[in-house]
Amino acid sequence: MDKKDTQLLQSLTIPQLLRWRVESTGDKVALREKEFGRWNSYTWNDYYHLVRKTGLGLQKLGLKKGDAIALIGDNIPEMLFTAIGAQAVGGISAAIYQTTMPDEIAQLLAYMNVTMVFCDNQEQVDKIVEIRERVPEVKHVIYEDPRGMRGYRSDDWFVFIENLYRLGDDVHAQNPNLYESLIDEGTPDQVCHLCLTSGTTGLSKGTMLTHKNFISMGLQLTEADPLEDTDEYLSFLPFAWIGEQMNSFGVAMATGITINFPESVETAMEDLKEIGPHFMFGAPRIYETIRSQIWLKIDESYWLNRKLYYYFIKIGEKAAGYRMSGKSMPPGLRFKAWLGYQIMFRPLINQIGLLRLRRAYTGGAALGPELFTFYQAIGVNLKQIYGQTEIVGIAYMHRDGDVRPDTVGKPLPNTECKISEEGEILSRSPSVTPGYYKLPEKTEELLAGGWLHSGDAGYIDEHGHLVVIDRLADVMHNANGEMFSPMFLENKLKFSPYIKEAVIFGDKRDYVAALINIDPIVVGKWAEDRGISYTTYMDLSAKPEVAGLVKEQVAEINSRAEKEHFRIKRFAILYKLLDMDDGELTKTGKIRRKFVREKYQDLYDALYDERISEKEVEAFFQYQDGQSTTVKTKISFYTMEGF
Repeated sequence: MDKKDTQLLQSLTIPQLLRWRVESTGDKVALREKEFGRWNSYTWNDYYHLVRKTGLGLQKLGLKKGDAIALIGDNIPEMLFTAIGAQAVGGISAAIYQTTMPDEIAQLLAYMNVTMVFCDNQEQVDKIVEIRERVPEVKHVIYEDPRGMRGYRSDDWFVFIENLYRLGDDVHAQNPNLYESLIDEGTPDQVCHLCLTSGTTGLSKGTMLTHKNFISMGLQLTEADPLEDTDEYLSFLPFAWIGEQMNSFGVAMATGITINFPESVETAMEDLKEIGPHFMFGAPRIYETIRSQIWLKIDESYWLNRKLYYYFIKIGEKAAGYRMSGKSMPPGLRFKAWLGYQIMFRPLINQIGLLRLRRAYTGGAALGPELFTFYQAIGVNLKQIYGQTEIVGIAYMHRDGDVRPDTVGKPLPNTECKISEEGEILSRSPSVTPGYYKLPEKTEELLAGGWLHSGDAGYIDEHGHLVVIDRLADVMHNANGEMFSPMFLENKLKFSPYIKEAVIFGDKRDYVAALINIDPIVVGKWAEDRGISYTTYMDLSAKPEVAGLVKEQVAEINSRAEKEHFRIKRFAILYKLLDMDDGELTKTGKIRRKFVREKYQDLYDALYDERISEKEVEAFFQYQDGQSTTVKTKISFYTMEGF
């Protein structure tokens, strides 16, 4: 894209940019959706016409300028039609995670002054029905999937999306110039979307984002890592997460790439194999899950295959060191790395759908350096990005040939960075939010001094890369005042294929302790191979053999600890997986550390009482449908040797 086009795009709103795309490449495929086993395509022309139908239909139903419409559901093209349609007529879109429970939805709808809600299916509609009396400002609920909606059809409060399209067509037929005049009224600095923060400390805040914020991010990202308009992208991250919005509103519009929607969340990884995307964006959990799948494939293969894998993965790691640093590789190593890729890693990454991948990005939480090196070793160009909702997802990113696993890269074009006297990471760019919706005091704190305050501690290394230590509020000091990062140690633990999640403690204590979640798939396979029978996750996690396995993993981490106070002395294996439905994780998979500490206070106390080796506890489970149950179980506590 030349400089003239870049300047033009920066002067447009998202609906205006969609119109520009139609004028430039109207017949090219913009969106593709898998439904009933078939991929259905939408050209940019189709995209524009459906956005127009939706926008005019919403206006006819009563959506006014400045009104907010909430979107709840899985990723489908109609999510974009509704969001951009609302923006085209002066409204504001706002996405809510599809796993959010009714009570929290009611609070969010009231906070964001939502007047309409779009739901993809009956499950989400039923949540709104449950809180209907609590959200009197909501005029209509629009739904996409009619299955199970027969009982609601006589109520005008519910609107089937096909009927919304017909309303829009009728308005357009009566006034053919109306839609064009409405989108012409938009300006780049208008707030077009409210993106909810992760909510690590309570109810999410609505981050106000403008058309300019999104489009600038799309242009900045592709200036650093160019994309072709023929590139394919799979939309499988929750639409409510800024990472997905960044790609849907910003990158796709700025570059003209094709967005592909999987048939369902459950089939996303299979659908990824059919698409073979050119670039991929995912939270660390995605890459951890894929790595676990690779481990299982290798573990289940015949002995020669396993032997070759372990040989070539070492070669790949050495080669990755040269590739990531941009240094020239010795001929012998280059040949061995090529051979390993051809006979071992190429077929492997082809099986998981990543063969055409030129770049993969991870963000939303930290990813351990070991996992980075692993992907680079098998030929996947995985790179770290760092940012936050308030800067449309990305402020810093690795560049090809300059990937340092312990950093998050350098600032994007037109992005400034500095570290405050307190060690906080501060940023400034055209993608920075104008503030939080209806929260002026929080906005003032966020943007104090004209800089975006991240709340994260970090520093700039000698190569100009940003190193993120941890959340400022989460950085810990032991009883001797020595500082350590719980996130750093948690990532070390999670690199083990047997450990899915870990929570580190030790603030103002004599030693570091941990609550650990085993990976049920990998550890389950490990147990089966050794004839260890089990019934549930709780049963598996309580097996002494599993405790021995985890102890080996912790001992390995301790043996490589740079400083003595980084070593883990005591741990326990939690009887359940940490879960967002139980409030233990945010919607993006981050640990709600304070909540976890308070919820498992009795376990925390036992970790710091070395007289306790076993404790009976009541395990509380909260299910997605709102039901809960309590089960009594015993949990064991283990002390590592050498302390």
